[in-house]
Amino acid sequence: MRVFRMSPFARLGVFLIAVSTAVLAFAQEDVPYRKPPKEILDLADVAPPPRVMVDRDARRLVLLAQPGFKTLEELAESELRLAGLRINPRNHNRSRTRYAVGIEVQEIATGRRIQVTGLPDPVRIEYPSYSPKANRFAFVQVEPQGLSVWTVDMASGRAARVTSPIVSATLASPYRWAPDESALYVNVRPSVEPLPAQHSLPTGPVVQQAVGKKAPGRTYQDLLRSKDDERSFEYYATTEVRRFALDGTSTPVFPPAIYSSVEVSPDGGWILVEELRRPFSYQFQLDRFPYRAWIADRAGREAAVLAEKPLRDQIPLAFDAAETGRRDFQWRDDDAASIVWAEALDGGDPAKDVPHRDRLSVLGAPFNGEPRALGVTRNRFQGITWGEAGIAIVSDSRWKERSVKQYLFHTDRDNPDPKVLFEYSSENLYGLPGDFITAPNARDRWVLLTGKDGSKLYLEGEGYSPDGNRPFIDEYDLKTAKTSRLWRADGVATYEQIVRVLEVNKKKEILTRIQGPKTFPNYFLRRIGSKDPPRPITFLENPFKALDAVTKQKIKYRRADGVDLSADLLLPPGYDPARDGRLPMLMEAYPTEFKDKAAAGMVDSSPHAFVYPSWGSPVFWVLRGYAILEGAQFPIVGEGKAEPNDTYVEQLVANARAAIDAVAGMGIADPLRVAVMGHSYGAFMTVNLLAHSDLFAAGIARSGAYNRSLTPFGFQSEERTYWEAQEVYQKMSPFNYAQDINEPLLLIHGDADNNPGTFTLQSERLFQAIKGLGGRARLVLLPYESHGYAAGENILHLLWEQDTWLETYVKNRKVEAAK
Repeated sequence: MRVFRMSPFARLGVFLIAVSTAVLAFAQEDVPYRKPPKEILDLADVAPPPRVMVDRDARRLVLLAQPGFKTLEELAESELRLAGLRINPRNHNRSRTRYAVGIEVQEIATGRRIQVTGLPDPVRIEYPSYSPKANRFAFVQVEPQGLSVWTVDMASGRAARVTSPIVSATLASPYRWAPDESALYVNVRPSVEPLPAQHSLPTGPVVQQAVGKKAPGRTYQDLLRSKDDERSFEYYATTEVRRFALDGTSTPVFPPAIYSSVEVSPDGGWILVEELRRPFSYQFQLDRFPYRAWIADRAGREAAVLAEKPLRDQIPLAFDAAETGRRDFQWRDDDAASIVWAEALDGGDPAKDVPHRDRLSVLGAPFNGEPRALGVTRNRFQGITWGEAGIAIVSDSRWKERSVKQYLFHTDRDNPDPKVLFEYSSENLYGLPGDFITAPNARDRWVLLTGKDGSKLYLEGEGYSPDGNRPFIDEYDLKTAKTSRLWRADGVATYEQIVRVLEVNKKKEILTRIQGPKTFPNYFLRRIGSKDPPRPITFLENPFKALDAVTKQKIKYRRADGVDLSADLLLPPGYDPARDGRLPMLMEAYPTEFKDKAAAGMVDSSPHAFVYPSWGSPVFWVLRGYAILEGAQFPIVGEGKAEPNDTYVEQLVANARAAIDAVAGMGIADPLRVAVMGHSYGAFMTVNLLAHSDLFAAGIARSGAYNRSLTPFGFQSEERTYWEAQEVYQKMSPFNYAQDINEPLLLIHGDADNNPGTFTLQSERLFQAIKGLGGRARLVLLPYESHGYAAGENILHLLWEQDTWLETYVKNRKVEAAK
């Protein structure tokens, strides 16, 4: 008998037909956009309060009116996804940006509001900034076909156009002020022919080749994929730089190129330029492309080349890794025109054992001499704060130990062994010394705030404590190296944040922002040491009054292994456990890795923070009769040589069990009706909890990643590759345990997610696995949405989906409720 054998291609065809038939058998639902119930809609669909911007001396506020949600039509505008950028090709702006729709000026001393006149109609404000001395305010007006720069005279409130709609904001900041406020350096679209139509026939395949050198990279989205992509990126990223006087007249400074940064020196006489160059990469985003850093004079003439770098594709994956050669160029804020940079002494590889990792060097105008050594850091350089009295504060860090050091540098000489002012763990919130406070100097650059004789510096911090955040201001004595406290927020019934330290010698005046659980945040002037109450500056209305009757408390509880934990518990208006019985509960969390068990449970928020329901918040459901456990701490600890993720699943379940037991033990939560919700890494957590425990009635996972073999070169705080810790990657991937997800799971994802690792495919494949295995799940793909959601139609429908899921599978779960 003759046996018929199909070819491999024929077998593939039969398989694809079978798969297609299966997919058609489970066709997607045709669901129109829906809106959530009134209790949720009244909270979600409100106009947000204005954004407040404070000028350098706290003389005036700019209040920018914020619109509600973006529309689906706005999100659906043309978009190019190139080298890590998302570009609106019609107006040469980043896509999906948010704009303000109105502007007012308020004098702080008098409270007088100044209505800004002469604005375009309709006004669409992006990229707002004060001028160096805060006499003017600039912004970019967003129009469908282009961007223009405008300024506002702060004294009169009169707005005026500076440029026509020729500005580009696709890559770098679209403008920057000249130090004397007389002009702006603006990135404009070059006068070149329009980009020719794409879709040209290729002359050959796209080929990439590995040549035996390590070139690791995490998963990236929106990479270049073809010659057409390269041409498009080059076209939209290329700009000219012109100097515009405030009357609109302009002079050219730099010819067309791909400028990633253009920064003017403190004295206005020089310009630091960084430009990207070919060859572009198909494996990395633009921050790894070849670049050239150089200095030009005010007219644009090249004075010195600082660095020319090839494609940076061999930087190690470790978090403390760095490129070789000079990097991190910046102007000294305490000098007229001096450039500082860092350079790795370990080849950029933190695994090497060296006494110092980075060296800092400085070069002054006219930049034709040899650089001078400024000093070294023991770990990777992170930043520098300049002072006027010949000193600077330099910071470094080492990730593996979560170690941070702050050094005192003397700026007039080399610092081969600089004095360490503070050394601490970044995880030890209760031991953080705070950040050194800065104030504008004569050149309007922000430098260290000092006392009268220059021997005192000042620090401000969040003031983390077991009772919640209590921000503080400290005085640091350079002579004695001792710190004394000048002020600390009382933290009894309010959460008072420091906005600006205005003066420390005489009036001792600070600008703060005060809020309470039901008191909307507003701005106040406070005199340190005065018995007078702080003077209110703004009177912003609370748009969420429906939450006034909600009760909020911070609860503390303990994990089985002794780790202390906390969360915010919100209860419905008028709820009485004795009278009303147990409630269904919705828990929201986001895992965090730690190397120190003692630091894992430290309280990192205030119990008096205003209850603010953003689109991703679980707070809406407190008005639907649920107990809400918000911001539940989910530490993942790995002490010593152990890495946190080695026992990720076990600790995840222990965190969840402790949280549920705590609220159930208060007689509030019904342990049989608890749902878990998370976004991004919180979604990853959610699905793992459903796969590895039976603690929850249902789960809601938004924009997550569920198969870690698709992020093989690390994710979140995991530095090891898939091939170094294959068992960990596999165990942490809930996709591998889809057969164990036996609780209803709502999967939501933006259809255009741009976040590294959380490709939309992750949710699609997990849904297919659960469906194929007979589980219960629902997949909702929100059109045009990225990693965060923006369109009103999508967000209101998201809330409807979540509410319907919770009502069906949690509140009305078909089991006997716990008594």
